[in-house]
Amino acid sequence: MRLYSILALLFIFLFSGCSWIKFPSIHKVSVQQGNIISQEMVDKLQVGMTKPQVQFILGTPLIVDTFNPTRWDYYYTKVDSNDKKYEQQLNLTFDPNNTLLNIESDLLKSDEKK
Repeated sequence: MRLYSILALLFIFLFSGCSWIKFPSIHKVSVQQGNIISQEMVDKLQVGMTKPQVQFILGTPLIVDTFNPTRWDYYYTKVDSNDKKYEQQLNLTFDPNNTLLNIESDLLKSDEKK
């Protein structure tokens, strides 16, 4: 009888670390990565702005392509405690004079939504 109780305890300890067993007391932290971009920030962007003006509004881009310095990419991902993934992307294109030419985003400007 003692052997069975030891084996049962060993079994419980071994499988308690597995991720498919959900215990109610375990808390998962939501993970955020990248640049947080709000609708207000996208609304402030205008074609013809310079790189420093754009950087003042949005912050430093997450990715500046080394082979194409006229493109800035802002990415944001969040995975919450329920493993639900949220992604957001903003791509900016500049001309050789460092003025903003094109804005591609998951968030449209407020006036474009109508």
